[in-house]
Amino acid sequence: MEKNIVLIGMPGVGKSTIGVVLAKQLGYQFVDADLMIQQQERRLLHEIITQEGVEGFLAIENRVNASIDAERSVIATGGSVVYGKEAMEHLKSIGTVVYLRLSYQALQRRLRNLKDRGVVLREGQTLLDLYHERTPLYEKYADLVIDEEDLDIEQTRERLEQKLNDMR
Repeated sequence: MEKNIVLIGMPGVGKSTIGVVLAKQLGYQFVDADLMIQQQERRLLHEIITQEGVEGFLAIENRVNASIDAERSVIATGGSVVYGKEAMEHLKSIGTVVYLRLSYQALQRRLRNLKDRGVVLREGQTLLDLYHERTPLYEKYADLVIDEEDLDIEQTRERLEQKLNDMR
């Protein structure tokens, strides 16, 4: 299992949290794509969205994710990474893409302030709209789907490791 593990999914599914724990367990590096964007742009995600607009942010996100150069890493992506064709093709070429799936109801309970999180919402778009728009994209790009419903972080990590081992 030398390839990278790329985590995709809605905001609030725990990509960064699970990513750190999984990387520690496997002895891998951890890469947070959102932090890479903030470092390269020298701005917070919500500032980029406010200043550049949704399309401008998505272009930056696509560029940064398409340039990730990593080995033996767990890569946590932003929830909107699936809008970037070049980014997703690149991530699939360097790793196994894992969709962390959670029901809309569970997501609603986890997410508080979407704007402060830097969640990409178009004018008038709700979390439910976003969920319906992105779910088919997550499923399209996923090599593996982990259903997180009623699982804690450790159980999710265990299920993910088991499925990765089964793929070997």
